[in-house]
Amino acid sequence: MPITVEEFETARPHLLSAAHRMLGSAHDAQDAVQTAWLRVMTSGSSATIENPSAWLTTVTARVCLDELRARRRRNDAPLLADAIPAAELAADEAILRTEDVSRALMVLLNQLTPSQRVAYVLHDLFSVPFDQVAHVLGGTASGAKKHASRARQRLDNPQRASEQNGRPDQQIVEAFLAAARTGDTRRMIQLLAPDSVRDADAALLPRGARTAVIGAVDIANETVHFRDRIQSACRLTVNNKPVYLIAPGGHPLATIEVSTANRKVTRITLRPAQADDHFAAALPSPTSAFPKASWCGT
Repeated sequence: MPITVEEFETARPHLLSAAHRMLGSAHDAQDAVQTAWLRVMTSGSSATIENPSAWLTTVTARVCLDELRARRRRNDAPLLADAIPAAELAADEAILRTEDVSRALMVLLNQLTPSQRVAYVLHDLFSVPFDQVAHVLGGTASGAKKHASRARQRLDNPQRASEQNGRPDQQIVEAFLAAARTGDTRRMIQLLAPDSVRDADAALLPRGARTAVIGAVDIANETVHFRDRIQSACRLTVNNKPVYLIAPGGHPLATIEVSTANRKVTRITLRPAQADDHFAAALPSPTSAFPKASWCGT
């Protein structure tokens, strides 16, 4: 056999990481890597492979490309978080946290064509040379470069959101969410207007919970119970609105829209994500020390 079991096991973590970025699912990535190994074992080739890891990456990427194209032919929309089994969602979230993967990027990758996604993931995220990417796509290195370039343009081009309702004070929004992530009720109360309102769709709340909560103290005390959700939120533009998207495991669940006035949070609106939502990169935060296209962290 040209590639040994030991060589495959050594390459497996890298293959799983790449397949996860291409398919957006730890479960699907496991299947793709296993399928790739079966193809290698049953190929019947006796040729010596000089770089087993690179060859396995190529085979795995082809499996992923086939799956992405099949999804496109079936017109499958990316699954929302509430349609994914809890164990699979937890596995995807674990990868984001363990490997420090940008959940915003995972959401935005779904906007790409199969060829764009594979080319971008392989070259920009895993430094695979374009001649090898071309081998995966079945084209030329020049064509692979074009696919990656188009992906980069779509991912790195922030959408200027509508300002018809005024732009929120981003410093106040980020300070409030930072406090919410840590459960700091005292800080949240300081940042909330006394008559602020939290309005949420009933589908996002426990049965019988109030859809509207009024007052800084009540909102802060309630928000503590949703720390896990807020910790999985990332800043994006959704349907031309600047919001935070709750995306456990990189799968859209709900949007958080925060309104401000006079350096205080006045309204927090939570709505379920929809299958036909359009996602785009947000404009760089005025408080961020990182460039918009760094795609690191959550």
